[in-house]
Amino acid sequence: MRLPAVVSWLLWPVSLAYQTFVRLRAWCYRRGIFKQRRLNGVVISVGNLTVGGTGKTPMVLWIAERLLGEGKRAGILTRGYRSRPEERGVPSSDEVALLRGRLGKKAQFGIGADRYAKGRMLERHGVEWFVLDDGFQHLRLARDVDIVLIDATDPFGGGHVLPAGRLREPRSALARADLVVITRSEHAPAVEAVVRHHTQAPIFYAQTQLKDVITHLVEPDRIATFDARGIRVFAFCALGNPTAFYEDLRRWGLEVAGNASFPDHHRYSQADAGEIERRAQAAGAQALLCTEKDIYNLGAVEFRPLPVFHCCIELCIFEAESFWRIVTEILERKRAAVAR
Repeated sequence: MRLPAVVSWLLWPVSLAYQTFVRLRAWCYRRGIFKQRRLNGVVISVGNLTVGGTGKTPMVLWIAERLLGEGKRAGILTRGYRSRPEERGVPSSDEVALLRGRLGKKAQFGIGADRYAKGRMLERHGVEWFVLDDGFQHLRLARDVDIVLIDATDPFGGGHVLPAGRLREPRSALARADLVVITRSEHAPAVEAVVRHHTQAPIFYAQTQLKDVITHLVEPDRIATFDARGIRVFAFCALGNPTAFYEDLRRWGLEVAGNASFPDHHRYSQADAGEIERRAQAAGAQALLCTEKDIYNLGAVEFRPLPVFHCCIELCIFEAESFWRIVTEILERKRAAVAR
């Protein structure tokens, strides 16, 4: 959500100071003043320029499944934003829980702020390939491929760096990218033109596709799919870019009667559930629909009058084989350069 123009203008001096800081930090890493730490295994970073959702989690999942499908021992390194302890004190977050739910025990996870330390731990357990989640600004860890995602529906967060806008870094940081993936579009020439002003990295496109609509059940081992076409749904979510989710629902052919948005990673309360249901009934909805990430933040919340479903999505990368071939070529070239 963009700030009002007057608020953005008032915050501009703070943004200027922050922009100076991030530029200086990146320059220090580029010049070797700040040292990067390198794992023995291959590191593929997935990140973005803006605060909020660009499709990083689906991309991390896609790459992890690709690596595992090739028989590689893969691990995911993630900060685990707003993690909370689970069994045996192992931290988790909604995104980590989603990835674990999809990948099962096939992939290992290193969760914490020090991604290098977590990576070293996973290396001792035989992991040789790493997907660095939300890694573009995590310059302390060296990577072999830097993939940057840009959401075509809100590519540059209003054009201003935090806090006046949603950019984590100025657009010139795209010069560090090895590949750029424009999400939620098949063709965005205006976005491409801006990207090309800062980098000659290959550009690909990707969109999320609806895989299933699944009934939200208390029993974790029970899964029931549901055909939501023709049903008036009330959508709710806690995402960085909620508008994109609602637009996706309409693109997938679902009838959306209304929606309710919450802050990214929000943990729902019973009061939230009551408010969602009141608004849904007022809108004439027949069911509630959220994202797969949201179900991990519902906890013990109960929805009474209306059934609750969630969307299970998958990422479609256009020209996927070409994308993966270039990823492989880049990492082989960089690994060879490090070995010299």
